[in-house]
Formats: sequence, structure tokens, C-alpha cells
Amino acid sequence: MSEIYIAGVSMTHFGKHLEQSLKNLTAEALVGVLNDAGCGADSIEAAFFGNCVQGHMEGQDMIRGEVALRSLGIEGIPIVNVENACATASTAFHLAVNYVKAEAADVALAIGVEKMYSEDKAKMFSAFDGAWDVHDVDNIVEQWSNMGEGVEVPEGTTSPRPYSVFMDVYAGFSRMHMREFGTTQRQLAAIASKNHGHSTMNPLSQYTKDFTIDEVLSAAPVTFPLTIPMCSPISDGAAAAIVCNATGLKKLRAAKARTMRVLASVIRTGSNRPATYLEQHCSRIGSKQAYEQANLGPEDIDIAEVHDASASGEVIESEALGFCAIGEGGVIAERGETTLGGRIPINVSGGLESKGHPIGATGLGQIYELVTQLRNEAGERQVEGARHAIAQNGGGISGVEEAVVCLTIIGK
Repeated sequence: MSEIYIAGVSMTHFGKHLEQSLKNLTAEALVGVLNDAGCGADSIEAAFFGNCVQGHMEGQDMIRGEVALRSLGIEGIPIVNVENACATASTAFHLAVNYVKAEAADVALAIGVEKMYSEDKAKMFSAFDGAWDVHDVDNIVEQWSNMGEGVEVPEGTTSPRPYSVFMDVYAGFSRMHMREFGTTQRQLAAIASKNHGHSTMNPLSQYTKDFTIDEVLSAAPVTFPLTIPMCSPISDGAAAAIVCNATGLKKLRAAKARTMRVLASVIRTGSNRPATYLEQHCSRIGSKQAYEQANLGPEDIDIAEVHDASASGEVIESEALGFCAIGEGGVIAERGETTLGGRIPINVSGGLESKGHPIGATGLGQIYELVTQLRNEAGERQVEGARHAIAQNGGGISGVEEAVVCLTIIGK
């Protein structure tokens, strides 16, 4: 790629912010990223605004970014509204990178904002219902239920309380992985325990409570083999990044030592394939493209943030990104290889399971963490000597995998 830089990043606290409006969260993230890049709103030449559920929750459709950004001084420039399921924020980042790369602007903003918490619980959980083919729901549910055939579901391991339909999807994949590769519920619990442990070192994380593996296993069930600590929560929050080319970098006051390079940015969509053909997983194919763009391999990556909407999501993605053989994602987690201080630290931020998952902001939250790590500013959760980092952010369901994935590689 031509030289594209990340000059600034920011992230709000992810969590339950009933008292905050979407505009408030937007303002906090915008002020933070402008300060980090050393510029004012007048330096932004284009903006890509990510959001998924404001239309569903509040009825604000069509011009969400124009409405949220104008009062903050972002006006008169191209503003593009981005919605791409849980990969929305990373898609906004991808578009900003390529807009600058195409020399349509020298400085561009990518910002993702989500306000999901509501006193209306039914509306809150139904926000996820449009992230698959709404004309084929019965067949989709049957397909994912059948995916785990051969694995007995113990009695009493499905919650009677409402939960996201996507946990049924992750449970189906988990059971298939257990059947095909011998992955255990304890290995999934090891992933959740690791990520919750990481989150205790992240002040912006939604949860900062540590869990032992046994505590994860004994927690209230969602749907087998998943328990509550293995699953991402409902979240509010915002995150942002400012990207620029060499000309744009000269216009900003960002410190060069804190400016990172975008080495690769790839988007892939899912394809029709048998569930067990994991070599054809969209993240697997997309990561190979990203490594080729960056002229790197999995062995060159020092830290990763992956889409662990459930613990089994981290199994999927650690294998797809080439950090282990397919079938060994649970094994390397149980051995401690993906823990801070291990061979390839994954989700040192706490991941979606603990840091939180405001779906329109999640991908930029990953970018924030990785830039912070490469700047050597992550404090007690710092991965020592980190020079190359990868983010994987997925969204929606189509067939037997995510509808879309975004892969980003960042380097010093």
C-alpha cells in the first residue's frame, strides 16, 4: 500500500450509558481523536460515520452522521454513513483509508458510535434480528442447530431469559468444533477467563472482573456450551481514528513517534461452503490477502484483536489468522499462548466478551487498542516489543460464516 498513517485514535468507556445520548458519545470520541492527532475539526476533509441501531432504537435513519457531527464542527465536507453489521466501524476505517489512498482527501475521520442500552429490553435484543436473511430465518436456525449434531446438549444449559440470537449461532459452531476437533467447554472457559483477566488492566473496559476457569464454567448458562462470561454484553460506546497520507501528516501536529502505518486493509464477504471447510472461511482467505499486502506472515504478528462475540469466536479467528492449525484454537488458549506474555497475545483489551461490544464502534475500538499497544502506551497490559498488529472484525451471518469480515494490519 502507499503510505497511509493513523495520526490519532480515541475511545470512550464501553458500557451502560443510559444517561448519555448518541451525540454525547460522538462528541467525546471526536474531541479525543482530534486532541490525539493535534488538530481541529477544520482539518478533517472527509468523515465516515459508523452506526447500526440508531434507526431501530430512536428512528434516526439516513443522515445519522450529518446530524451527529454538524454541531461538533464537522460540516461542509463529504460525510458517509456506514452500516455493515458488527463490522461497521472497521468498514468505516477501511473506507477512510482508501479515500485517502485515492487522494480524494489528505485527512479523513472514521468514527463509530452505538447507543444500544434501553429500558425497553425487547427492543434492545431485537436490534440484532436484521443481521441475517430475514426472509429465511427458519432455515437459518435449523442449519445452525444441525451444525452441532452429535454433541449432546445437557439439560438445563439453555437460559430461559432473553439473549441475542447470535449466541445460538456461536453455540452451533462451538458444538461442531467440539465434534470435529475435540474442543472442550473448558478450553472455551479458558479463553473467557483470559479475556476477563486482561480487562482488569483496561480502564475503558465495560467489565473489569476477573474469572477463574471454574467460575466461567459454573456461571449461568446462555446456550450450551456457552455461559454468560463467554458471551459479549450489550454495550454503548464510541471510538474514532484519523487517517492521513504524507501530505496530511504535515498538516497535523501529531507526534511522529506516535503515528502508525496502515500496512493492510481488507474486506471479505462470506461464500457458500460446507460448514467444515474452514480453510475457505472468509477470515482465513481475507487474512492471507492482508498478509500479502503487508508483506508479512502470521509469525510476524505480535498482538491481535479478534471478534470474540463469544469465546468460540476467538477459536474460529485464531485458527483463521494462522496462529495455529485449524482445530487447535482451544488448545493454544488453554496452554496460555494467547495470554499477555504468551506467544501471540489475543484480545489483551479484554475483547468483546469483557471490553464490550457496541456494534457500530467495535472495530475502531480494536484499532484504538492496537495503536495504543504499538505506541507502547498500554500500561500494565502492554505487549513488550510489539511492532506489528492485526485486527479481525466480523459482522452478520450469511450461510455458515460471517456475512462480512474486515482485516487490518498496523505497524510502526
